[in-house]
Amino acid sequence: MLKKLNYEPKLLISDAVFLFLLLWFWFALPSRLFVSPTSYVVEASNGELLSASIAKDGQWRFPVADSIPEKFAQCIVAFEDKRFYNHPGVDMLAMSRAMRQNWRAKSVVSGGSTLSMQVIRLSRKESRTVWQKLIEVLLSLRLEITHSKADILKLYAANAPFGSNVVGLEAASWRYFNRSPEALSWGEMATLAVLPNSPSLVHPGKNSVKLIKKRNDLLDKLATLKILDQATANLSKLEPIPGKPQALPQNAPHLLNRFKTEFGNKETRVISTLNYDLQLKVAALLKRYNNRYRANDINNISALILDVKDGTVAAYVGNIYQPENKELESHVDMIRAARSPGSTLKPLLYASMLNDGFILPKTLIADIPTQIGGYSPQNYDLGYDGAIPADKALSRSLNIPSVKMLQNYKYQRFYDRLKKFGFSTLNKSADHYGLSLILGGSEVTMWDLAKTYLGMARTLNHFNDYKGKYNPHDYDAPSYIRNDTGMSPEQQDRLYQYDVQINSVIDHASIWNTFNAMEELMRPGEEGLWEQFSSSQRLAWKTGTSFGFRDAWAIGLTPDYVVCVWVGNADGEGRPGLTGIDAAAPVMFDIFKQLPNSKWFKTPLNKLKKMRVCRQSGYKAGEYCKDAVEELVSPAGEKTTLCPYHKLVHLDGTATYRVTDACETPTDMLHLPWFILPPAMEYYYRIKHSDYKSLPPFKPGCSEEDNQYVMEMIYPKNNASIYVPVEFDGSRGKVVLNATHRNTDAKIYWHIDGEYVAATTTYHQLAVSPPAGKHTLTLVDDKGARLVQAFTILDKEKN
Repeated sequence: MLKKLNYEPKLLISDAVFLFLLLWFWFALPSRLFVSPTSYVVEASNGELLSASIAKDGQWRFPVADSIPEKFAQCIVAFEDKRFYNHPGVDMLAMSRAMRQNWRAKSVVSGGSTLSMQVIRLSRKESRTVWQKLIEVLLSLRLEITHSKADILKLYAANAPFGSNVVGLEAASWRYFNRSPEALSWGEMATLAVLPNSPSLVHPGKNSVKLIKKRNDLLDKLATLKILDQATANLSKLEPIPGKPQALPQNAPHLLNRFKTEFGNKETRVISTLNYDLQLKVAALLKRYNNRYRANDINNISALILDVKDGTVAAYVGNIYQPENKELESHVDMIRAARSPGSTLKPLLYASMLNDGFILPKTLIADIPTQIGGYSPQNYDLGYDGAIPADKALSRSLNIPSVKMLQNYKYQRFYDRLKKFGFSTLNKSADHYGLSLILGGSEVTMWDLAKTYLGMARTLNHFNDYKGKYNPHDYDAPSYIRNDTGMSPEQQDRLYQYDVQINSVIDHASIWNTFNAMEELMRPGEEGLWEQFSSSQRLAWKTGTSFGFRDAWAIGLTPDYVVCVWVGNADGEGRPGLTGIDAAAPVMFDIFKQLPNSKWFKTPLNKLKKMRVCRQSGYKAGEYCKDAVEELVSPAGEKTTLCPYHKLVHLDGTATYRVTDACETPTDMLHLPWFILPPAMEYYYRIKHSDYKSLPPFKPGCSEEDNQYVMEMIYPKNNASIYVPVEFDGSRGKVVLNATHRNTDAKIYWHIDGEYVAATTTYHQLAVSPPAGKHTLTLVDDKGARLVQAFTILDKEKN
């Protein structure tokens, strides 16, 4: 009994020790063997390397690959551990041989380490002692329990030293041969397989004779093992060994930096959606244009191509990449940079007004000299059309009609719409931007701009997919990370089939009309004749030029692609000739030539409404509009007003004079509908429209009941504030007053503050220099018609 009691404590102690050793053995291996930082790597959709950056510790070390080439597995096993697939992590035969060799040599000449043991040693980085060797043996056994042989080879290939600051097979393959490991020959792979054995002694550029001998010995061994035939081994021996390490590809450096910023330490390798060949073609194209533009000190250019069908990035060139030339600032990713958009937001205003029932596609918009609260927009050509259809104003990118449209739509409403589109740089209030919002008064990024047009194109493509509803995910940010779910784009779209809204940001019909209006722009260098060539595809596009010629934009789209181009200087310096039509549009069209031709957007017939529209005014036809046509418009077009410019006029029997019942009996009158524009609009409109018929004069002796509409001030408008600059000699300058009269032969008498100033005929302009303060302007024509309004001259010293 006593013996039994004495035995039990010993048994408990031994069990405890055994349990402790077992637990140590199991938990001795960390869940993550290697914690060294890795390089950030971006690959194209086909797996080709686009760009990579050196790791934080100054090493070229790629993340662990999903697989390693069979050539490398055969080479490294034959060279380092021929019984790798048969031992449990420790090769006792190799260990015994190494111990005998070391004993005889009285020094360490052979380690007898297996690949599993080398993985453990590489992960621990401990000194090479007998004690550490014993620990490696135990950890190697532990490693083999939870890791397959393939996993162990991948760990070794990713972390073995290959000389200099190159770690891992993939980094070595690119640094020494400028190719992926899968593309290496037997000679090249054998060269890399022998490097980790003595990386500090044998590496490219030094000890080449010893490196060649090691490689050739391995090739002979592979032939002996029947892995390759002797002839192939002999030919492989003739291959040259690499010289100095080569630079890694930098074909998407700005996307690489974006990936770093957005993913931080979560991921360091990404298979992107970029088309490898397209990325290289676009980068080369931009480089050629950049070489041309630099003659005008225009240093930067960028392009973004989005695939409409699946909402992904097909090419991403954030800038020309010349890091050796620092003054070019080519490191700046202009796709993410906030810049003035110029006129590229105009189609969004046009679409919004169609969507909300403010205009129809061809509604006439005033294009006359305009001053709004001291703000005087100007058209690029400094001319005026008087009135122009909204779609033509968009295709010609006229500023004054755009400002008039925004004034009608309200800039606060448009600001909210841009927020819904997802513009992330509108970080000030709507009042801060005001009406200048439509002319580039805000800042946007190329990413946000292209994303918005992508959403519109995807919405229009999907008009039949969601049974009258809209997919809010169409406006999601484009993805540059490849989807490996195996689903087709159509299958991915169906995921959202039950997560849709009745209201989209912009309805299908409005988008369709907007894209049709955008198609009408004249292409640079083609003088409008592009439609005669069958190879020219239809596309909607828009250019933009920021104030001071600092930014040139072009954005175009088809049902398959969105292409956005920016040209300028990263530091914001403006340059003469830096315009969207001259600098950015040619690049955009050359990019489209690299893309497959697309058919035009399908007409969403079930989303459009037929409406009788006045041909001359573009408004909903009223009773006096006799020349009406049917147009396909958004259902919201029902909200628009009837044509305000067609009115019934009363003429005498000869249709020569207008009359009233004071001088003509109604039975003797002709009652005709007439297209009548306000005087200021008419003044400029009839210059470019010879078919415009002005109202006949009143018959002598007839009273002119509507004489208040015969004159209109072009400048200044009522209650305008005017700043008059001082001339070089110190005298106060003059302000030119400008008026118009329906009757070209009329004479106008000008009065300021009740005092007669002058009379004008034909061209009613008058240069005056009134003192600072508020003034009353009175115009009287030779028929007694009067026009009275106020204006204020600002005091220079007080303002």
